[in-house]
Amino acid sequence: MGIFRSIGDYFKRTDIIFWLLTIVATFYGCLLIASQQRAGDVNFLRTQIMAVCLGYAAAVVISLIDYNFIASCWWLIGGVALALTFAVFFIGIRIEGTDDVGWISLPGGMTFQPSELTKICFIVTFSKHLTFLIDRDRLHSFVGVLSLVIHAGIPIALIHMQGDDGAALIFGCMFLIMSYAAGVQLRYFIIFFSLIAAALPLVWTKMLNDDQKNRLAVLFGSDDEMLMSYGWQQYQGKVSIASGGLLGKGLFNGPRVEREIVPYQENDFIFTVAGEELGLVGCGAILLLFILILFRLVHNALSSNNTLGRCICFGYFALIASQLVINLGMVLGFLPVVGITLPFFSSGGSSAACLYLGVGLVQSVFMHPTEDRDKPVKVEISKTIQGSIFAP
Repeated sequence: MGIFRSIGDYFKRTDIIFWLLTIVATFYGCLLIASQQRAGDVNFLRTQIMAVCLGYAAAVVISLIDYNFIASCWWLIGGVALALTFAVFFIGIRIEGTDDVGWISLPGGMTFQPSELTKICFIVTFSKHLTFLIDRDRLHSFVGVLSLVIHAGIPIALIHMQGDDGAALIFGCMFLIMSYAAGVQLRYFIIFFSLIAAALPLVWTKMLNDDQKNRLAVLFGSDDEMLMSYGWQQYQGKVSIASGGLLGKGLFNGPRVEREIVPYQENDFIFTVAGEELGLVGCGAILLLFILILFRLVHNALSSNNTLGRCICFGYFALIASQLVINLGMVLGFLPVVGITLPFFSSGGSSAACLYLGVGLVQSVFMHPTEDRDKPVKVEISKTIQGSIFAP
C-alpha cells in the first residue's frame, strides 16, 4: 500500500494532463507501428516499447530533480553532448535508409543517434544561456544576441558536417522559437532572415549536393525518372493517405501497408499508415493530440514563475512543433525528405527514448515552482511578443 500511495502522491504533484496526452500519443504510435511491421520480419514494436519504457523511467527520475539544479550543470550537459557529437566523426556508422553517418554502434547490435540526445541537452544549455542574458539585461544587446547565434551555430555546424541536415534544421528552428519567446527583438530576426535570403544562391551552388537539389526540385514537378528516384516515397505516401478516405481500411487491414509499398513507412512516414488504415478521422486525431500537447506546453511555460522554467517549456514546444511541421510537410509533399521523425509516433529507439527526457524536464518545471528573484512573478505572452517587437 505504501508504494501505491507514493505513486499516487507523485502523480498528484505532476501535470497529469501532459502525462496522459503523451501516453495516449505513444500508445497510438505503437498501434501504427504494430500494423506496419506485419509487412516485414523486423520487430520494430519491441524496440519501440523498450525505448519508451526506458525514456519514461528516465522522465520520472528527471521530474523529481529540480530543473534549476539540472540547468546549473549546463557545463556537464553541454560537454557530454559535444563529446558524443564529436565521437560520431571517429566511430560513427551509417544505417540502412539514411544518408548520414550519425549513429554509434552499441553492444548487442543496437545503435544510438547522439543528435537526438543533443536536442534535449540544447534545450537545457540554451535556456540557461537565455536566462543569463535576461537576468543581466543583455538580451537586447548585439553581443548578447551574437552569443546566442554562436551557441546554436556549434551543434548546427557539427551535425551538418555529419550529413544530417534534417537534425540541423530542427536545431535552427529551436534556436529561433526559443529566442523569440524569450524576447529577442524583431530587428535581429529581420537581419538574420535577410542574411539567409542573400546567402541562398551560394547555398544552392556551393553547399547542396545533387541529391539535395533533386529532392527540392521534385517538389515543383518532374519527369517520371525524377519521380521514381527522388519523389517516389512521397508520391506513394500521398496515395496511401488518399486511399483511406474518411474512415480508412481498418487498423491492421491496409493492403498497401501490408505490401510495404511506402519505403521506411515505420519511421518518417508513419503518418501514412494512419491515413490508409484510419482515414481522415485517424489523421485528425493525430493532429488534435499534437495541438493539445503544444497548448499544454505553452500553458506550462506561461504558468512558470521562473525565466528558466519558461525557456525550458518553450524549448520543448519548439522541438515538438518543428518536428511536427517538417515531418508532415515531408509526408504531404510540401517539403523535401530530410529524415525527421514524427514525435511519439515514428519508430526509432534513440528518438523515442530521448524524447521523453524532454517530458521529464517539463514535468520538473511543473513540480518545482520557483520565482525569479528580480523579476515579476508572471509574464504574459502579449508582453513577451510586444517586448520582442517594440523594445528599443
